[in-house]
Amino acid sequence: MQILQHSRTLGVPVATAHSSVVVTAAPRVASRQRVALPARLTWKDGSGAVRFASVTTRDVSETGAFVECGAQAPIPLFRLVHLQLETTVGPAPAPLQGARTLAAVWRVESPKTRPGAPCGYALRFLVEPTRAVESATPDFAGTMAVAS
Repeated sequence: MQILQHSRTLGVPVATAHSSVVVTAAPRVASRQRVALPARLTWKDGSGAVRFASVTTRDVSETGAFVECGAQAPIPLFRLVHLQLETTVGPAPAPLQGARTLAAVWRVESPKTRPGAPCGYALRFLVEPTRAVESATPDFAGTMAVAS
């Protein structure tokens, strides 16, 4: 869709075209829980050295989490990381109940994009959501042949 904008240049009307981009957000797959828990991110850098950073979860859903890191930790996009809660003060959100959860860095928010804020990482969990696992479990008992 183009929008024509009229202006005057040296007394002559001039129409300029500007393209208008419509951005629609996809609906969320799972609801988010706002929860602030101390956690640890572990990953390997480009040279293969193991790195870690102390982070705080900002929100957690069944498919991912957003964590904030007070120190500048240069984790690039799509890097595989392990997220592990430091201590369990109460019941942990479902995806984080195990020892470590494998995730990919999906978005990086640096202090440059949010002045005065800690750097943040949106993580996408690389585990099957519980409802998808339950519905994807095949029932082969009735279809399997028995050899005699």
